[in-house]
Amino acid sequence: MRTGEKGLTLIKSFEGFYSKPYRDPIGIPTIGYGFTYYLPDRRKVTMQDRPLTEHQASCMLQEVLKGYENDVNRLVKSKLTQNQFDALVSFTFNLGAGNLASSTLLKKVNRNPNDPSIANEFAKWRLAGGKVFAGLVRRRKAEADLYFSK
Repeated sequence: MRTGEKGLTLIKSFEGFYSKPYRDPIGIPTIGYGFTYYLPDRRKVTMQDRPLTEHQASCMLQEVLKGYENDVNRLVKSKLTQNQFDALVSFTFNLGAGNLASSTLLKKVNRNPNDPSIANEFAKWRLAGGKVFAGLVRRRKAEADLYFSK
């Protein structure tokens, strides 16, 4: 599967577009739609990098998401709806495949992708740098809402 329009919209809305490098809430140089590195060489973003256009960032997002889509496709053993897939790609883009792989969220999705307690598993992932972030609380709710939407 590949990320659908609802997934792209969710990711873009929470990441926001930044043409110039900035430091994320835990101090990591970031640009575009939450990129901390560039493809294909995985060179890290620095605060001295040149600005991006929104078009460049959208193209980068499509390319970067392929890796996260592959991670979700590899880790999830259950058949998913498009919305479930999109929510899990957003989660993985934000937190990384290692966190998805080791999560109770993934265990529950693989056991029964329609288990209502999955929403609670999304909600647990609200910390950055050991602190609760309101933006992460909102994002996890939006991911859970997308996951369970028809």
